[in-house]
Amino acid sequence: MSLSAPDPAPNVAQLLAFYLEAGVDCALGEEPVNRLADPDRAPPPPREAPPPPARPMPVAPVLTGFSEGPPAPDAAIASARELARTAPTLEALRDLLEKFDGCALKSTATRLVFADGNPKARVMFVGEAPGRDEDIAGLPFVGRSGQLLDRMIAAIGLDRSTAYIANVIPWRPPGNRTPTPQESQICLPFISRQIELADPDILVCLGGPSSQTLLGFTDGIRKTRGRFIAYNTGKREIRAIATFHPAYLLRSPLEKRLAWRDFLSIKQALAEQPAN
Repeated sequence: MSLSAPDPAPNVAQLLAFYLEAGVDCALGEEPVNRLADPDRAPPPPREAPPPPARPMPVAPVLTGFSEGPPAPDAAIASARELARTAPTLEALRDLLEKFDGCALKSTATRLVFADGNPKARVMFVGEAPGRDEDIAGLPFVGRSGQLLDRMIAAIGLDRSTAYIANVIPWRPPGNRTPTPQESQICLPFISRQIELADPDILVCLGGPSSQTLLGFTDGIRKTRGRFIAYNTGKREIRAIATFHPAYLLRSPLEKRLAWRDFLSIKQALAEQPAN
Protein backbone atom coordinates (compact mmCIF):
# COMPACT_ATOMS: atom_id res chain seq x y z
CA MET A 1 0.00 0.00 0.00
CA SER A 2 1.52 3.32 -1.12
CA LEU A 3 0.80 6.68 0.43
CA SER A 4 0.06 9.57 -1.90
CA ALA A 5 2.32 12.58 -1.75
CA PRO A 6 0.96 15.52 0.26
CA ASP A 7 -0.46 18.45 -1.64
CA PRO A 8 2.12 21.17 -2.31
CA ALA A 9 1.94 24.27 -0.16
CA PRO A 10 -0.06 27.09 -1.83
CA ASN A 11 1.89 30.00 -3.26
CA VAL A 12 1.20 33.66 -2.49
CA ALA A 13 -1.13 34.14 -5.47
CA GLN A 14 -3.21 31.12 -4.45
CA LEU A 15 -3.44 32.34 -0.85
CA LEU A 16 -4.54 35.81 -1.97
CA ALA A 17 -7.16 34.28 -4.27
CA PHE A 18 -8.44 32.15 -1.36
CA TYR A 19 -8.75 35.16 0.95
CA LEU A 20 -10.46 37.24 -1.76
CA GLU A 21 -12.97 34.46 -2.39
CA ALA A 22 -13.65 34.31 1.37
CA GLY A 23 -14.46 38.02 1.43
CA VAL A 24 -11.16 39.31 2.83
CA ASP A 25 -10.53 42.09 0.31
CA CYS A 26 -9.14 44.97 2.35
CA ALA A 27 -6.56 45.51 5.09
CA LEU A 28 -7.64 46.31 8.61
CA GLY A 29 -4.66 48.50 9.50
CA GLU A 30 -3.27 51.65 7.94
CA GLU A 31 0.34 50.32 7.93
CA PRO A 32 1.64 46.81 7.16
CA VAL A 33 3.06 44.84 10.08
CA ASN A 34 6.33 42.96 9.59
CA ARG A 35 5.89 39.98 11.86
CA LEU A 36 9.31 38.57 10.88
CA ALA A 37 11.31 41.55 12.17
CA ASP A 38 13.76 41.10 15.08
CA PRO A 39 13.61 37.31 15.11
CA ASP A 40 16.29 37.10 17.83
CA ARG A 41 14.47 39.36 20.22
CA ALA A 42 13.51 37.50 23.36
CA PRO A 43 9.78 37.41 24.09
CA PRO A 44 8.60 39.44 27.10
CA PRO A 45 8.30 37.51 30.36
CA PRO A 46 4.84 36.17 31.02
CA ARG A 47 2.66 38.21 33.32
CA GLU A 48 1.24 36.81 36.46
CA ALA A 49 -2.44 36.18 36.09
CA PRO A 50 -4.51 38.58 38.22
CA PRO A 51 -6.90 37.07 40.73
CA PRO A 52 -10.37 36.46 39.34
CA PRO A 53 -12.78 39.31 40.08
CA ALA A 54 -15.64 38.80 42.42
CA ARG A 55 -18.76 37.68 40.63
CA PRO A 56 -21.24 40.60 40.53
CA MET A 57 -24.85 40.19 41.40
CA PRO A 58 -27.00 39.57 38.29
CA VAL A 59 -28.75 42.65 36.97
CA ALA A 60 -31.82 42.55 34.78
CA PRO A 61 -30.98 43.77 31.23
CA VAL A 62 -32.42 47.04 29.98
CA LEU A 63 -34.04 46.64 26.56
CA THR A 64 -33.51 49.64 24.27
CA GLY A 65 -32.93 50.29 20.60
CA PHE A 66 -29.20 50.62 21.24
CA SER A 67 -28.27 47.30 22.77
CA GLU A 68 -24.79 45.82 23.09
CA GLY A 69 -25.58 43.22 20.43
CA PRO A 70 -28.15 42.80 17.68
CA PRO A 71 -31.54 41.76 19.08
CA ALA A 72 -33.84 39.16 17.55
CA PRO A 73 -35.01 40.11 14.02
CA ASP A 74 -38.62 40.83 15.01
CA ALA A 75 -37.48 43.03 17.89
CA ALA A 76 -34.94 44.79 15.65
CA ILE A 77 -37.57 45.54 13.01
CA ALA A 78 -39.99 46.90 15.64
CA SER A 79 -37.22 49.02 17.18
CA ALA A 80 -36.20 50.35 13.74
CA ARG A 81 -39.79 51.36 12.98
CA GLU A 82 -40.16 53.20 16.25
CA LEU A 83 -36.80 54.97 16.01
CA ALA A 84 -37.19 55.99 12.36
CA ARG A 85 -40.59 57.47 13.14
CA THR A 86 -39.06 59.79 15.74
CA ALA A 87 -36.45 61.36 13.41
CA PRO A 88 -37.55 64.92 12.56
CA THR A 89 -34.73 65.61 10.08
CA LEU A 90 -32.27 63.76 7.87
CA GLU A 91 -29.46 64.74 10.24
CA ALA A 92 -31.34 63.24 13.17
CA LEU A 93 -32.02 60.09 11.15
CA ARG A 94 -28.33 59.73 10.39
CA ASP A 95 -27.49 60.10 14.09
CA LEU A 96 -30.02 57.39 14.95
CA LEU A 97 -28.48 55.03 12.41
CA GLU A 98 -24.99 55.71 13.82
CA LYS A 99 -26.23 54.51 17.23
CA PHE A 100 -28.54 51.73 16.07
CA ASP A 101 -27.23 48.23 16.85
CA GLY A 102 -30.16 46.19 15.59
CA CYS A 103 -28.46 45.17 12.31
CA ALA A 104 -25.46 42.84 12.51
CA LEU A 105 -23.97 44.36 9.34
CA LYS A 106 -22.91 47.39 11.38
CA SER A 107 -20.34 45.29 13.27
CA THR A 108 -18.60 44.12 10.08
CA ALA A 109 -18.69 47.40 8.12
CA THR A 110 -16.08 50.13 8.35
CA ARG A 111 -18.56 53.01 8.54
CA LEU A 112 -22.12 54.07 7.89
CA VAL A 113 -22.93 54.95 4.26
CA PHE A 114 -25.91 57.26 4.63
CA ALA A 115 -26.32 59.40 1.48
CA ASP A 116 -24.70 61.75 -1.00
CA GLY A 117 -25.89 64.62 -3.15
CA ASN A 118 -28.53 67.24 -2.51
CA PRO A 119 -31.31 66.19 -0.07
CA LYS A 120 -33.54 68.89 -1.60
CA ALA A 121 -33.18 67.49 -5.12
CA ARG A 122 -36.27 66.57 -7.14
CA VAL A 123 -35.03 63.05 -7.92
CA MET A 124 -33.72 60.44 -5.47
CA PHE A 125 -31.81 57.30 -6.50
CA VAL A 126 -31.79 54.30 -4.13
CA GLY A 127 -29.57 51.27 -4.63
CA GLU A 128 -29.20 48.06 -2.64
CA ALA A 129 -26.12 48.25 -0.38
CA PRO A 130 -22.62 49.77 -0.30
CA GLY A 131 -19.59 47.99 -1.73
CA ARG A 132 -15.92 48.08 -0.74
CA ASP A 133 -15.20 51.56 -2.13
CA GLU A 134 -18.33 52.99 -0.53
CA ASP A 135 -17.46 51.37 2.80
CA ILE A 136 -14.06 53.07 2.75
CA ALA A 137 -15.33 56.49 1.62
CA GLY A 138 -18.56 56.51 3.64
CA LEU A 139 -20.48 57.65 0.52
CA PRO A 140 -22.77 55.70 -1.83
CA PHE A 141 -21.85 54.93 -5.44
CA VAL A 142 -18.22 56.04 -5.55
CA GLY A 143 -16.70 52.95 -7.19
CA ARG A 144 -16.96 51.83 -10.81
CA SER A 145 -20.74 51.56 -10.65
CA GLY A 146 -20.88 55.04 -9.13
CA GLN A 147 -18.81 56.46 -11.94
CA LEU A 148 -21.23 54.93 -14.44
CA LEU A 149 -24.19 56.33 -12.49
CA ASP A 150 -22.59 59.80 -12.63
CA ARG A 151 -22.37 59.52 -16.43
CA MET A 152 -25.94 58.27 -16.67
CA ILE A 153 -27.43 61.14 -14.65
CA ALA A 154 -25.19 63.64 -16.48
CA ALA A 155 -26.75 62.45 -19.74
CA ILE A 156 -30.13 63.80 -18.56
CA GLY A 157 -28.74 67.04 -17.18
CA LEU A 158 -28.21 66.03 -13.53
CA ASP A 159 -25.24 65.68 -11.22
CA ARG A 160 -24.69 65.08 -7.51
CA SER A 161 -25.70 68.64 -6.72
CA THR A 162 -29.11 68.08 -8.33
CA ALA A 163 -29.74 64.48 -7.24
CA TYR A 164 -29.93 62.64 -3.92
CA ILE A 165 -28.39 59.15 -3.66
CA ALA A 166 -28.77 56.47 -0.98
CA ASN A 167 -29.09 52.71 -0.43
CA VAL A 168 -31.66 50.47 1.22
CA ILE A 169 -28.87 49.01 3.39
CA PRO A 170 -26.48 51.64 4.83
CA TRP A 171 -23.73 49.15 5.81
CA ARG A 172 -21.62 46.99 3.52
CA PRO A 173 -22.38 43.24 3.71
CA PRO A 174 -19.19 41.15 4.17
CA GLY A 175 -17.61 40.27 0.85
CA ASN A 176 -20.30 42.29 -0.96
CA ARG A 177 -22.74 39.43 -0.50
CA THR A 178 -26.46 39.94 -1.12
CA PRO A 179 -28.24 41.25 1.98
CA THR A 180 -30.63 38.80 3.59
CA PRO A 181 -34.39 39.52 3.61
CA GLN A 182 -34.17 40.08 7.38
CA GLU A 183 -31.40 42.68 6.96
CA SER A 184 -33.47 44.47 4.32
CA GLN A 185 -36.55 44.49 6.54
CA ILE A 186 -34.59 45.83 9.51
CA CYS A 187 -33.24 48.71 7.40
CA LEU A 188 -36.49 49.37 5.51
CA PRO A 189 -38.00 51.76 8.12
CA PHE A 190 -34.89 53.95 7.96
CA ILE A 191 -34.73 54.25 4.15
CA SER A 192 -38.51 54.79 4.05
CA ARG A 193 -38.17 57.64 6.53
CA GLN A 194 -35.20 58.99 4.56
CA ILE A 195 -37.33 59.12 1.40
CA GLU A 196 -40.16 60.77 3.34
CA LEU A 197 -37.87 63.47 4.77
CA ALA A 198 -36.12 64.11 1.43
CA ASP A 199 -39.55 64.25 -0.25
CA PRO A 200 -38.40 64.01 -3.89
CA ASP A 201 -40.69 64.36 -6.89
CA ILE A 202 -39.35 61.15 -8.44
CA LEU A 203 -37.91 58.03 -6.79
CA VAL A 204 -35.60 55.82 -8.88
CA CYS A 205 -34.92 52.30 -7.58
CA LEU A 206 -31.64 50.96 -8.94
CA GLY A 207 -31.78 47.19 -9.35
CA GLY A 208 -34.15 44.38 -8.45
CA PRO A 209 -33.51 44.22 -4.67
CA SER A 210 -34.18 47.94 -4.23
CA SER A 211 -37.38 47.84 -6.28
CA GLN A 212 -38.60 44.71 -4.51
CA THR A 213 -37.96 46.16 -1.04
CA LEU A 214 -39.36 49.65 -1.69
CA LEU A 215 -41.95 49.11 -4.42
CA GLY A 216 -43.10 45.60 -3.56
CA PHE A 217 -42.26 44.10 -6.95
CA THR A 218 -41.96 40.31 -7.11
CA ASP A 219 -40.86 39.91 -10.73
CA GLY A 220 -37.34 40.44 -12.00
CA ILE A 221 -36.00 43.85 -12.93
CA ARG A 222 -36.36 43.20 -16.68
CA LYS A 223 -40.15 42.88 -16.25
CA THR A 224 -40.60 45.74 -13.79
CA ARG A 225 -38.21 48.40 -15.13
CA GLY A 226 -39.29 51.41 -17.12
CA ARG A 227 -42.81 52.03 -15.81
CA PHE A 228 -43.91 54.57 -13.24
CA ILE A 229 -46.01 53.62 -10.23
CA ALA A 230 -47.19 55.60 -7.20
CA TYR A 231 -45.07 55.47 -4.06
CA ASN A 232 -46.54 56.83 -0.83
CA THR A 233 -43.89 58.64 1.21
CA GLY A 234 -46.18 59.17 4.18
CA LYS A 235 -46.70 62.79 3.16
CA ARG A 236 -47.85 62.36 -0.42
CA GLU A 237 -47.69 60.04 -3.42
CA ILE A 238 -44.72 60.46 -5.73
CA ARG A 239 -43.79 58.83 -9.01
CA ALA A 240 -41.42 55.89 -8.72
CA ILE A 241 -39.61 53.91 -11.39
CA ALA A 242 -37.22 50.94 -11.37
CA THR A 243 -34.22 50.54 -13.64
CA PHE A 244 -31.06 48.49 -13.84
CA HIS A 245 -28.34 48.86 -11.22
CA PRO A 246 -25.13 50.34 -12.69
CA ALA A 247 -23.15 47.34 -11.41
CA TYR A 248 -25.38 45.08 -13.53
CA LEU A 249 -24.85 47.30 -16.57
CA LEU A 250 -21.09 46.94 -16.16
CA ARG A 251 -21.55 43.17 -16.43
CA SER A 252 -24.23 43.39 -19.16
CA PRO A 253 -23.42 46.42 -21.32
CA LEU A 254 -26.06 45.51 -23.94
CA GLU A 255 -28.74 46.42 -21.39
CA LYS A 256 -27.59 50.05 -21.37
CA ARG A 257 -29.98 50.77 -24.25
CA LEU A 258 -32.92 49.86 -22.01
CA ALA A 259 -31.50 51.85 -19.10
CA TRP A 260 -31.16 54.84 -21.44
CA ARG A 261 -34.89 54.63 -22.23
CA ASP A 262 -35.63 54.62 -18.50
CA PHE A 263 -33.50 57.69 -17.91
CA LEU A 264 -35.16 59.50 -20.80
CA SER A 265 -38.49 58.74 -19.10
CA ILE A 266 -37.11 60.25 -15.87
CA LYS A 267 -36.01 63.37 -17.75
CA GLN A 268 -39.42 63.72 -19.38
CA ALA A 269 -41.23 63.26 -16.07
CA LEU A 270 -39.12 65.97 -14.46
CA ALA A 271 -39.92 68.33 -17.33
CA GLU A 272 -43.67 67.60 -17.23
CA GLN A 273 -44.11 67.77 -13.47
CA PRO A 274 -43.79 71.13 -11.71
CA ALA A 275 -41.35 71.31 -8.83
CA ASN A 276 -42.85 70.54 -5.44
